[in-house]
Amino acid sequence: MRLPRTAHTDRPWRIHEIAGDFTVEDVWALDTPGGPDDLVWLVRQTADGIRDGVSGEGAVSRVLFAVRWKLGALLGWDKSGTGIGTRLPSLHNRLPKDLREGPQGPDLGSSPFTSLYLRDDEWAAEMGNKTVHAVMHIGWVPDGSGGYRGQMAVLVKPNGPFGTLYMAAIKPFRYVGVYPALMRSIAREWRANAAARGAR
Repeated sequence: MRLPRTAHTDRPWRIHEIAGDFTVEDVWALDTPGGPDDLVWLVRQTADGIRDGVSGEGAVSRVLFAVRWKLGALLGWDKSGTGIGTRLPSLHNRLPKDLREGPQGPDLGSSPFTSLYLRDDEWAAEMGNKTVHAVMHIGWVPDGSGGYRGQMAVLVKPNGPFGTLYMAAIKPFRYVGVYPALMRSIAREWRANAAARGAR
């Protein structure tokens, strides 16, 4: 379910201190029911998917993200020298001392994403290329019925006019194709992993 931006901005996330000049592009409720300490499992699931080259699992989302990375390679969006630490300064430089010295989160391998920080109720990772500097924020929130669930927000800072045009051009693609498939695949994998954890 897509949520209003206030579902992210009204919560006391630490990301607000770091990415105040980014726009909250999307906020989604994740169908990942759990207990108060279960964010660790969602972070692990998401990190595994990113390391495999996609954000999430499932055949549909794998194809969608594979198309995106192929387009990026063809058009030079993601080539060396256009991302974090080269063309774009990392948000890691903005982290307050406690976050900088605390857990940064999982290693995301050779993917475009890099973990920024990890807390009990939130995890943030960044990526950058010629078009955009973006943050994926995963929070763990009460679900209103005594349990908890994940919440994903995407924060963006387009790189110039081309980046702004790019974000506008892919918006229908994101809402019709990428996000619905991604949300379904996250939920499917969460249920499968929860069943496996329960069997141990």
